[in-house]
Amino acid sequence: MNVFELTRRLIDIESVTPNEEAVGDWLFDYLQPFVIEHGGHIEKIQVEPRRNNIFAYWGHAPVVTLSTHLDTVPPWFASSEDAEFIWGRGACDVKGIVASMIHAAHELLAQGVKNFGLLFVVGEERNSAGAYFAGSNPRGAKFIVNGEPTSNKLALGSKGALRYEIKASGKMAHSAYPELGESAILKLLNALQAARGIVLPTHPILGPSTMNIGVVGGGRAPNIIPDEAHAELLIRLVDDGDATKQAFAELGPTHRVDVNEVLCIPAVHLGSLPGFETCVVSYTTDIPAFGTAWGQPFLLGPGSINVAHTSEERVPKKDLIEAVGLYAGLVKGLLQ
Repeated sequence: MNVFELTRRLIDIESVTPNEEAVGDWLFDYLQPFVIEHGGHIEKIQVEPRRNNIFAYWGHAPVVTLSTHLDTVPPWFASSEDAEFIWGRGACDVKGIVASMIHAAHELLAQGVKNFGLLFVVGEERNSAGAYFAGSNPRGAKFIVNGEPTSNKLALGSKGALRYEIKASGKMAHSAYPELGESAILKLLNALQAARGIVLPTHPILGPSTMNIGVVGGGRAPNIIPDEAHAELLIRLVDDGDATKQAFAELGPTHRVDVNEVLCIPAVHLGSLPGFETCVVSYTTDIPAFGTAWGQPFLLGPGSINVAHTSEERVPKKDLIEAVGLYAGLVKGLLQ
């Protein structure tokens, strides 16, 4: 299959987290003859029942590994194409990247290049389960090129993520007699207003930290003083998060709410090579989950993050073609 056909075939296999089994099985069967024909090795590595990373390499060890994830966000929708774009869930995040990496491997092997690998992992869209598993099982790589939509620019850094759940408790009462109860929603609103007033750090390269209050809920009925309320929020970090954590730690006792840290992934600074256009991205990737086990990280991929996770997800066909050459060039440059 050419890179467009392969992208569409991968899109049409639904792989919303944690349902990666079918796309992993298909990809393993598709790659195996090609890998063996060129003297390589391929493995299906179980991360959890019915969830497998796919790892292929050529040569003694994968000095450079091209890696991205297999899962997508919901809802799934099938592929389509026009003269300029391929559309569908995962078009740019990340089925088109998988296809471009595979075609880069074709180019490299045709040129006699070895000692590189392909690693496709599960779970990036939820908890990076596949990357954490791979991080605890290194294979000797010195460089990892992670694939996410960067419009084919080499990212110099990516923001981290700090996620909180805030819970407030109160006392139910008849709404006509609010003095007999205690509103959990009002306590939560006060805490959220204070959170919005926290001055978040900025970084000269990564820019400002940002905060999104993404989930708010609580209460039982409009005529009952609410005894429960909750919210979930996410801060995009530009540092290790310590200063922000300290500020959030003060919210709990001040506003009588429970503030629970759910996730913390620090911002990362990434490698660069001469001749590549560069950028900075605000999203989080699998790179922190790999740790240092797979070597120095780089980040590049076709398509725009602005349409990922939307009903308009698509990837430019020209980006896919360009990415094949860029990935091959990165591998050769890093091997040298």
